[in-house]
Amino acid sequence: MDVYEAVTSRRAVRGFTDRHVPREVLERVLSAAAWAPSGSNIQPWHAYVLTGAPLAELKKRTGERLAAGDPWDDAEYEQYPPALKSPYRERRSAFGAQRYGALGIAREDIEARQRAASANWDCFGAPAALFCYIDRDMGPAQWSDVGMFLQTVMLLLRAEGLHSCPQMAWAKYHRTVAEVLSRPDELILFCGMSIGFEDVTVDYARTGRAPLDETVTFVDG
Repeated sequence: MDVYEAVTSRRAVRGFTDRHVPREVLERVLSAAAWAPSGSNIQPWHAYVLTGAPLAELKKRTGERLAAGDPWDDAEYEQYPPALKSPYRERRSAFGAQRYGALGIAREDIEARQRAASANWDCFGAPAALFCYIDRDMGPAQWSDVGMFLQTVMLLLRAEGLHSCPQMAWAKYHRTVAEVLSRPDELILFCGMSIGFEDVTVDYARTGRAPLDETVTFVDG
């Protein structure tokens, strides 16, 4: 698979089979992803990979919190600006309409939307998950570095025939993740990432992208 194919075939998959993902494949991907760029090569990411019993335990604990109606944890970072301006507001709204529309869920059906969202915390059935942390002392440039690392991981997973789904949703249960991982207190959970083989029987609607002239300006000499 060449780079262009990896980029264009990568998407947030929300349906995985339980097929085992070999440890050596994950090690190969993460060893190569370590070459992702970072300012002054500080490599500010901290990745934890869960499979088997530890992942099952995390899913169990999170499921129990959901069933009990336990509120989300206090946010450790702002996922979106409180007043998202145009055109970002419209793009986010269009994503929601397409995502839930593909599931046959009406905009006003809040309960059904919540049920669909709860699949996040089962990792959409994936047998492996990565949780990416960053040190609390890091700034916006280092958060950008973490994003480049995660994109590199996702493209390498495609090269291995695997799919993924990056999930900021896991930050809403960061305390439960921390209990299972026993991570140092100085780290903040940025996101989780479900990893596995796609369940091709699950319907999906792929979200589009803005046309080039909306996001790119060429200044020719």
